[in-house]
Amino acid sequence: MIWKAALFTLASLGATLVSSAEGVTAPVAKPEKRIFEFKDGDRLMLIGNTVIEREQRYGTFEPRLALALGDLKVSVRNLAWSGDTVFGHARSYFGPPEEGLQRLSDHLELLKPTVIMLCYGSEMAFERLGGLPDFLTGYRNLLELIRKHAPGARMILVSPPPLENLPAPLPDQTDANKSLSSFRDALRKFATSQNTYFVDLFELMGGVPKAGLTAQPLTENGVHYTRAGYEKLSAKLIEGLGLTAPAIASAELEPITREVLHKDELFFNRWRPQNETYLFGFRKHEQGQNAREIPMFDPLIDQADSKIQAAKASLLASKKQL
Repeated sequence: MIWKAALFTLASLGATLVSSAEGVTAPVAKPEKRIFEFKDGDRLMLIGNTVIEREQRYGTFEPRLALALGDLKVSVRNLAWSGDTVFGHARSYFGPPEEGLQRLSDHLELLKPTVIMLCYGSEMAFERLGGLPDFLTGYRNLLELIRKHAPGARMILVSPPPLENLPAPLPDQTDANKSLSSFRDALRKFATSQNTYFVDLFELMGGVPKAGLTAQPLTENGVHYTRAGYEKLSAKLIEGLGLTAPAIASAELEPITREVLHKDELFFNRWRPQNETYLFGFRKHEQGQNAREIPMFDPLIDQADSKIQAAKASLLASKKQL
């Protein structure tokens, strides 16, 4: 009986050791950081609605991207249009949405982008997701159009940032942000199904605002960002791309920012001249002969790109000497 007791004791001890081992929580590996890989010479096109278009007022994104990419040279062209949708409503001018998509197709073939960043869907905050199926269908059609006219371009889908709750009489955006949160979830799945890189700008900018939090406002009216708002927005967008920009004060960025603003103004006049109706539209019989001057912006824009890179190189060199 002694040997049976010994076997029982050993068995009990073994079971205890196994049980203890099973109770130990193995360290959970952190998910691998996702990085969007830019290549030297990439041509990045920004497409979207108001939040992207108005960035060119401040020029906060491109300087940070340039510094985050180091020696890589990437040119940026902002083709966003305030109030636009995935259907091309705003950029259609006086015609149907199809006209806006045709205009976009022409610009894709002209600029030949290798990377395209899209940010659409802000209207879902107020439609309460009722239009989500049609939106996703429109987005799918838009991506197909891009693939047709810019074959091989890598795409980045960005979720709209949250709306900001500001004191009365401005409206409470809590419900709108809940809708944007649900929309973000659907957009993430859509981006995966389309094999595109996804940036959750909604969460990076704080997600659904927490009750009781007070901070310096980042928007003028809960929707349109201020300079400070765009500085944060751009920094978070760089983070969402998996990149890291060196810690440099806004004042130190001024030489690059100045060149970016100049380039953006030249490019805006290139692709959206104020008298486009007279140059290319239904009144071109009056001044259409002046349309030949529009391509003259191209060498000026290329020169501006070179100045941006030179300003970046100068800043990085000065930092290495410190």
